[in-house]
Amino acid sequence: MSTAAAPARTLRAGTVLADLIPASRARDIALVVGGAALTGLAAQISVPVPGSPVPVSGQTFAALLVGTALGARRGFLALALYAVAGMAGVPWFAQATSGYGMPSFGYILGMLLASTVVGALARRGADRSVLRTAGAMVLGSAIIYAVGVPYLALATGMTLGQAVAAGLTPFLIGDALKAALAMGALPAAWKLVGRKG
Repeated sequence: MSTAAAPARTLRAGTVLADLIPASRARDIALVVGGAALTGLAAQISVPVPGSPVPVSGQTFAALLVGTALGARRGFLALALYAVAGMAGVPWFAQATSGYGMPSFGYILGMLLASTVVGALARRGADRSVLRTAGAMVLGSAIIYAVGVPYLALATGMTLGQAVAAGLTPFLIGDALKAALAMGALPAAWKLVGRKG
């Protein structure tokens, strides 16, 4: 095979950014562990929200970025490792917490599902244009809230309306900013890769 044909094969449909690294079991393990660690590090960027047991943190952005960059299977495994290690006592959930008894644990479960969905969408090219990336990020965020908000209501005894007010509404502006960052970063990464190819 000529070297000129390799980039075209690498950038074909069904490829996510992580697939551009030469394939091996060691690569996949490193990507999964790295994705979990990135999510844990991003979770430490955390700001308490007055009146809410859920802080603003970087972990939701990291979870969506990990899913999009790694694809559905590796994204799921990375977030599963993040969740299981945190449940086992690694203090890398938001605000250096761990365990599963906290009211915000439903968001972590939602991130697990969301990373899988956005990873599957990325395999269909959802990370290659600004508008498609925006759609993937909005859907991923909606999935996180669809799991996190009802869990918050059950864990705290709030009504669903109170849980929406405490666990969704205060985060919408931050989520829009995170989506805007992803909308710029992911398509730009593909353009850069295309130019290098």
